[in-house]
Amino acid sequence: MGGDVALRTTVTILSLIFFGYISRKFGFLKHGDERVFSAYVYYFALPALFITDLAEVDFSPERLIFIFTGQFPIVLMTAIYLLLYRVFKFSKETLYLLIVSTVFGSLAFFGIPFIMLAFPNEVALATLSAASISIIGVPISIIVLELHHMEKSNLSESVGQVVKKLSRNPLVGSIVIGFVLSTLKIKIPLPIAIPLRMLGATTATVAIFMLGVFFYGRKYVNIVDGFKFSLLRAVVLPTLALLIAAWLKITPTERTIILVMHGAPVAISNMILSERYNFHKETMASLILVSSLAAGLYLNLWLLLLEILN
Repeated sequence: MGGDVALRTTVTILSLIFFGYISRKFGFLKHGDERVFSAYVYYFALPALFITDLAEVDFSPERLIFIFTGQFPIVLMTAIYLLLYRVFKFSKETLYLLIVSTVFGSLAFFGIPFIMLAFPNEVALATLSAASISIIGVPISIIVLELHHMEKSNLSESVGQVVKKLSRNPLVGSIVIGFVLSTLKIKIPLPIAIPLRMLGATTATVAIFMLGVFFYGRKYVNIVDGFKFSLLRAVVLPTLALLIAAWLKITPTERTIILVMHGAPVAISNMILSERYNFHKETMASLILVSSLAAGLYLNLWLLLLEILN
């Protein structure tokens, strides 16, 4: 079973990335077209997936523990970085780069598609995990970038900017709607649920294809630095997540979902944000490239390790 999952996920992911890349190489798509794919996934496919899957979640005590298990590694890792910064007195730039490289993973654009391919029956659980982790990871990342951007690091102003941005974020809105529907036990009417599910089902294909379109034509320097920072999400964060999962004694399936989400590559949105905030653009581009291409391999190695441990 492990070999079948590894083959299915790795070959499918790399093939879709390759197809996206050659679509630019041969001129089928042009520069800027990746924004169309990104907008489609960001404003339509993912919100539809979040609403339909979260609306069906039963927030039992076990599910709340699962949510906490996913969020805790991000909070703990950020706290560890702050402690190391205080102890070793390294630069704020290094602190910011460590945090952004760790807390903002491609959960929706890569983690969910990976689960769709590897474990088709666990998409709802993956959606819940991605949504609950993103609520923690995305604000932390944007706060850090706001602090980097400001001449005077005023935390209260940065938090205010983040709140404004998140209030207009379609993913945050869809997560809230999904949670409300679930809490109130409101069923989505079938004429609305069917098109939403059709939109959500396109997430994996379009999101991964978009990676290939995005990678074409960019300059990649600092590959070595990109590789070093990619280890934070490939090795360090998943290890911490597994230790926390073992401590809280969640089920093997839940542990697998948590592992994949914390091992997902660095979010492609970080490339866009790094350009907007003028934040280590070359390093972030290389980091996203390395982590995205390697994720199909190292995530399957993690799954193999879990299979052995079970």
